[in-house]
Amino acid sequence: MNKTVIIQGSSRSEGDTSKIVNYLASKNHFDVIDLNTKTIGHYDYDYKNEDDDFIDLITNIINTYDTIIFATPVYWYSMSGLLKVFFDRISDLIRVHKNTGRKLRGKNMAMISINNHDDLVEGFNMPFVQSAKYLGMHYLGDIHTYVEDNRIPDVIKKRIDDFAKHIKEVL
Repeated sequence: MNKTVIIQGSSRSEGDTSKIVNYLASKNHFDVIDLNTKTIGHYDYDYKNEDDDFIDLITNIINTYDTIIFATPVYWYSMSGLLKVFFDRISDLIRVHKNTGRKLRGKNMAMISINNHDDLVEGFNMPFVQSAKYLGMHYLGDIHTYVEDNRIPDVIKKRIDDFAKHIKEVL
């Protein structure tokens, strides 16, 4: 299969994160899913949110893609709340939809962080690395990017291109 999807986790569908995501996707023929266009409720131990978009979305992702790249703006030194809710809902695959969750084993995960400076705090990638490990996924790595004056600087384009090349080489 070797198909790749970028999960865009920004509360702005057309912000800096989308600039980075669209650059990466268009040059590499990766699909994009914008979480801001989905209705995904917070994790609920009683599973009262079973009728939102999450299960259909994650099932489609699992059945269609081998590699998932999470793209998130940096909000208060962490991933966006939108993406954190998505990650929390993966618990549904551990507690309720176990057969679907087991299909994550052997898939690939990577992460791109985005903000306005080249100053990511150490440890930002830890939730991604550890989640991949827990789920039996292969963590392919991560990069930090930024947008400056409403454009992607050439140094960041090169970083993104090198990242895409690395992902393709691993696959």
